Amino acid sequence: MQIQQSSHSLNQHTLYFAGGCLWGVQEFMKYLPGVVTTEAGRANGTSNTTQGEYDGYAECVKVTFDIQEVTLNELIGYFFEIIDPYSINKQGNDVGEKYRTAIFSQDSNHLNITRDYISQRDDAEKIAVQVAPLTNYVPSDPDHQDRLTNHPNDYCHIPIDLLHKYK
Repeated sequence: MQIQQSSHSLNQHTLYFAGGCLWGVQEFMKYLPGVVTTEAGRANGTSNTTQGEYDGYAECVKVTFDIQEVTLNELIGYFFEIIDPYSINKQGNDVGEKYRTAIFSQDSNHLNITRDYISQRDDAEKIAVQVAPLTNYVPSDPDHQDRLTNHPNDYCHIPIDLLHKYK
């Protein structure tokens, strides 16, 4: 397991958002109010490397945020702007288990807040977003970090006006 505890201040928390191709999720999340850092990666696979066969991971973005600037509910709300929460293993043209929607955390309180957020929605019974403990995290290779910042013409399933809504 390659989960690393960080030395962030008490006001900084970390969540892992899986919403289809991680390029677009990272590009969207990095500009949100209160977001301190983002990192593209893989959540809850069985391997500690990006090499080899698919191992059950979800493409995700590790998001560290300041709770004095953005609440967990607000951050989840932003995330719901860019996903189809009813779709199973598909976002845009990206299809497969690694493109599932999910929110992972090492903090059970984060998971409870996320479940409460979903249960309060009018469409809660239709939502297919997985909410689960983070059991493994592997950072993506360097060429996948900030991919759409460095290569803005690459494919993204999120429409450009939405992608940069908060930029």
